[in-house]
Amino acid sequence: MASSLHPLLLVSVSWISLLSLVILPAQAATCSSQTFKNNKLYANCSDLPVLSSYLHWTYNASNSSLSIAFVATPSKSDGWVAWAINPTATKMAGAQTLLAYKTEDGAPVVKTFNIISYSSIVPGKLAFDVWDVSAEFSKGTFTIFAAVKVPKDAASVNQVWQVGSAFNKTSGFPVKHDFAPPNLQSFSTLYLMANSTTNSTGGGGGGALRIGSGGNMGLLSVSVLVLGALIAF
Repeated sequence: MASSLHPLLLVSVSWISLLSLVILPAQAATCSSQTFKNNKLYANCSDLPVLSSYLHWTYNASNSSLSIAFVATPSKSDGWVAWAINPTATKMAGAQTLLAYKTEDGAPVVKTFNIISYSSIVPGKLAFDVWDVSAEFSKGTFTIFAAVKVPKDAASVNQVWQVGSAFNKTSGFPVKHDFAPPNLQSFSTLYLMANSTTNSTGGGGGGALRIGSGGNMGLLSVSVLVLGALIAF
């Protein structure tokens, strides 16, 4: 009987090893493990629900400012990423946008756009003050740093984020992003006084199990229990 259990035991061990390889690196990729070259620290961070994006932020109530670091990977290597606050609505139209892309020499830069409507994008000054704007690009991922003025005593703001495949350096405008479901769901409410790490849910909902969430650790725990039962048997 003992020898007949060996194949099952080997399969269980292999399965648990595979789960560890898949789950643990994914957990390490969440916002709480991210660091920045400039050593900036933020009070809160959020794994945004779509487009493999992350937001780090600190709200300063004394001067109604929000310091942010937005981390995202463009849909193609020469693409762009963007983060915005929409002071008048919840989605893209009206969004006051910080957009990062690479110049001809490969340096990351940030450009500001006012998304007036789905067919009108105007570069230039935003509807609120923005300062300390910069960008980093490393291992295929952009990070946008900025500080923005938010309404006094605001509890939350409407945030929108997006990624695209290319930036037309001749015209100075981003090429349109995809219109797949994740691209259409990339908006949510950002609560300024959130505590530490949060898993944000966007406009498209967010009940699905994500790699790196507590549900995966539950799956690993079940695997360990199964292995323990086999050994005891």
